[in-house]
Amino acid sequence: MLNFFKQVQEALIAMANTFSWRDALDIVLVAYLIYKLVEMLAHTRTATLVKGMTVLAVAYAVSTALQLKTIKFLIDYLFRYGLVVLVVIFQPELRSMLERVGRARFGRSLFTIRLDDQNNSSLRSAYEQICSAAADMSRTMTGALIVFEKETPLTEIISTGSVIDAEISQELIENIFYKGSPLHDGAVVIRGNRLTAAGCLLPVSHNPEISKEMGTRHRAGIGITEVTDALSLIVSEENGYISIAQNGVIIRNLDKAGALRVLERELMPKEKDDEEKQKFSFKRLIK
Repeated sequence: MLNFFKQVQEALIAMANTFSWRDALDIVLVAYLIYKLVEMLAHTRTATLVKGMTVLAVAYAVSTALQLKTIKFLIDYLFRYGLVVLVVIFQPELRSMLERVGRARFGRSLFTIRLDDQNNSSLRSAYEQICSAAADMSRTMTGALIVFEKETPLTEIISTGSVIDAEISQELIENIFYKGSPLHDGAVVIRGNRLTAAGCLLPVSHNPEISKEMGTRHRAGIGITEVTDALSLIVSEENGYISIAQNGVIIRNLDKAGALRVLERELMPKEKDDEEKQKFSFKRLIK
C-alpha cells in the first residue's frame, strides 16, 4: 500500500513539472463536458444507471486491490458484455441526450431555420387568440394540448396527425378540442402564426417526479418538451387548470394573462436590446 502512494506522489510531481496551458485547457474542457453530462442525466432513469455503474467501478477497484479474483472476474465480465445490453435498454434516453446536444446554440445556428422574420403583431394576435381559447376551455373543463414549435422541427410529430395549415383563431381551436370532434384527443401544433396540424401524437414523459394527479395529456405535454425545445400549453379536463411546459418543467394554474405573458416571453423574437441585456446579465451571473 505504501508503494502505491509513493507511485501516486511521483506521478503528481512529474505532472507538476511538465504542466502547461494546454493541460489546463484540457482539464477545463473535460470538467465542463462532465458537468453538462451530469446536468443532462439528472432526474432521468440514466442517472440511476450511472450510480449503479459507479458502485460497480468502486467494487472492481477494491477487488483488484485486495486480489479478489472471483468478484473481479464477474464484474469484468459484466462490464464487457453488459454495456451492449444497456445501450439497447436505454436507447430512448441516449437519443434524448443526443437531441439535447444538437439543440445547443452552435447546432441550432447551423441546422435550423429561425422564425425571427415573423411579424410581431401577427404573432401576438395569434397568441392572444390561443390564450382566449384556453381561458374559455378552462371554464368549460375542456381538455386541450397545444404545442408551439421553436427551433427544433416537429415534422415527425406533424406527420402523426392531420395537416390543417390554417390561420389561428379562437373558434378554430375550440372546435378542434370540442369533445365531439374527432381530433380532440390529439395535440395541435403551432408553427409561427399558423395552426399547422391537429390530432398529433406526442411522446409521453416517464419522469417519476411528475405528480400522479397529472394524466396522459399532461405527461405528453411535458414529454415533447423533454426531447425538443418546443413549448406546450395544456388545459386540464379534470380541474380546468391552464399549464405551460418547457424543458421538462411545468407551470400550473395560469390565467389568461399569465399564459399570454409566458408565450410572448418565450416565443416572440427578441429585439437586439433585449439580447444585449441578456448577455450582460449572463456575464454578471458568471462573475
